[in-house]
Amino acid sequence: MELMWWWLLPPAAVAAGAAWWAAKRTDSTANARRRPVAHADRLTLLQEYQAALRRHRRWLAAALLACAALLASTAVAAARPVGVTTTRPEQHNRDIMLCLDTSGSMSSADAAVVDVFAELAAEFDGERIGLTIFDSAAIQVFPLTDDYHYAREQLKQARDAFDGKPGSSGFLDGTWSGRGSSLIGDGLASCLNSFPRAAGQAGNRNPGGTQDPAATQDSAQPPRSRSVILATDNFLSGEPIMTLDEAAALARERAVHVYALNPGDLDYGAGPDQPGAQLRAAAESTGGAYYALDSPEAVPGVVRGVEETEKTALSGAPRAVVSDEPGLPLAAALLSGLVLAVAGWRLRP
Repeated sequence: MELMWWWLLPPAAVAAGAAWWAAKRTDSTANARRRPVAHADRLTLLQEYQAALRRHRRWLAAALLACAALLASTAVAAARPVGVTTTRPEQHNRDIMLCLDTSGSMSSADAAVVDVFAELAAEFDGERIGLTIFDSAAIQVFPLTDDYHYAREQLKQARDAFDGKPGSSGFLDGTWSGRGSSLIGDGLASCLNSFPRAAGQAGNRNPGGTQDPAATQDSAQPPRSRSVILATDNFLSGEPIMTLDEAAALARERAVHVYALNPGDLDYGAGPDQPGAQLRAAAESTGGAYYALDSPEAVPGVVRGVEETEKTALSGAPRAVVSDEPGLPLAAALLSGLVLAVAGWRLRP
């Protein structure tokens, strides 16, 4: 235990010494009101007198000690005792990117998708989450963060935009700047690029051939599991740079699990060429899963799948934690005050 304001103790000791000196100083007027009494020894030799005198002295000593303890404990409490401990905060080594298709065919389901995302965010604890939206082009709404308050604010803005709330249409600006619509493969690839990549992976070098500092910094950190929660109906309209299968292969290469949420589970048959079947195959090929958006298993299934990717927690960097510890001196002051009150009552005239 350390004292933050230790310099208060010397003045307190000087004040206590001055009070003791003043109390012990001989008062020349103390005997002015005394009168001599003959044969006082007959009284002082009585056993009852001796017993009463011993009790008085004991209570006087108790009062003196209680007063000294009260002054000392209050001085220590005023000096603000603190304890310094070293902790290693627990961190979960999971990154989750929420990847949302904002194409026209998804307009009626986007608000429900955001609600699912908000529900998913409420289930996580310590994970980093981010949000990317795409149509013909992808826009990162917010990068990977563990600031859930900020994430909820951004998801609320997304919900307002999808509900058509006045003044919120700018939320989707930039997603229509490309050619075509609902370019699923390009959108998923953009979401995969939102993860910091380890050193040595393709695309981590600057034009001059030097290693990307961000990738080098990320490679120095403990490995983190990575998941993409992809909400789309897989209705492609246009010519993407990267197909869904190619994006899924990129996810496998980077060890990213893709969990697909399909609003309405738009699969018009069991054939492998159907949109739902293609989306299911792509998601499951990465080690992820496929769910209909309105399925009661969607949220718990995604949460369970993400948690199973890496169940161990990491210890963060050591941190010194300074906390006030006034309990002991204040308890001593309270006890001393009670003893002083009882002693004063016993010493009353």
